[in-house]
Amino acid sequence: QAAQDNQWTMVIAIVDDGGHLLYLERMDGVQTGSVDVAIAKARSAALFKRPTKVFEEAVAGGRNALLKLPGAVPVEGGVPLASGNHVIGAIGASGGTAAQDGVVAQAGAAELARL
Repeated sequence: QAAQDNQWTMVIAIVDDGGHLLYLERMDGVQTGSVDVAIAKARSAALFKRPTKVFEEAVAGGRNALLKLPGAVPVEGGVPLASGNHVIGAIGASGGTAAQDGVVAQAGAAELARL
């Protein structure tokens, strides 16, 4: 809904806690390259149990060694999904700027928390 409200074309991927794709939504007009990126962001957030923005900020701060972590995506837009204190999966968004992707992914995570 956040992507539509802002007129951002996005790919949104939902993965389980093992990083396996459960759901993918590709909006009309979005570049197809964003499919793999959204899945990778979601998988990274699920496997490392933290938002991909954490990796982006660390790399921007000079922690380039993080670029060697297998599966870690250092670009905002992946957010873990939790039930209570347990990560049950993650959402990844791609198609806009990194900040826009982050807004959309965070909105999806917030909606799950609301439910």
